[in-house]
Amino acid sequence: MEIVLHGKSATVQRIFCVGMNYLDHVKELNNKIPEKPVIFMKPASSLIASGKNPRFPSHGSNLHYETELVLLIGKGGHVKQESDAIRFISGLTIGFDLTLRDLQNNLRQNGHPWEISKAFDDSAPIGNFLEFKSGVDLNNIEFSGFVNGEMRQKGNSSEMIFPIEKLVSCIGSIWDFLPGDIIFTGTPPGVGILKKGDTFSARFSLSNEEFSWQFQ
Repeated sequence: MEIVLHGKSATVQRIFCVGMNYLDHVKELNNKIPEKPVIFMKPASSLIASGKNPRFPSHGSNLHYETELVLLIGKGGHVKQESDAIRFISGLTIGFDLTLRDLQNNLRQNGHPWEISKAFDDSAPIGNFLEFKSGVDLNNIEFSGFVNGEMRQKGNSSEMIFPIEKLVSCIGSIWDFLPGDIIFTGTPPGVGILKKGDTFSARFSLSNEEFSWQFQ
């Protein structure tokens, strides 16, 4: 999938995702509060643009929505210190980390990786990226998620356990960033079930646009 930002296109390289980054979400799933960012990855085939119809997964029975702020990395390189992290961010949008919760719970209980519960095709719907500008306060971005027009989630980046700069620094100190890398930053409380035929959508405070998808 190609990302277009102000007339320039970039091919998505990798999708980094952060789990359990909002305290109330950790509590609603009865998980332990992490001491460090919980990082996993999705393939590029997980992405699906706003307005498209994602395929409903058939290998699980309990699909959950997770509304998240999403970052676009615009430059390559190694993040040496947290104060450098902001220079790597070129765009912001909103999206969903779709999760087969029944599979995830079973995998966790058996100490197995999460991929089949989170990294399946069309499991990362994302909206259009907005250019990140220096005046944007990364620690005060509001966002919300809806199912069939009803608000189900509402969050603010100020509520993150690990702020955006910390996440970028942590990921970029382990992997050298590539232009086109994407970071899903975690979901607030209120996750719940999606069914075939449901329409789900998201908004965030940096844009008046609503991004939406519908399962067929």
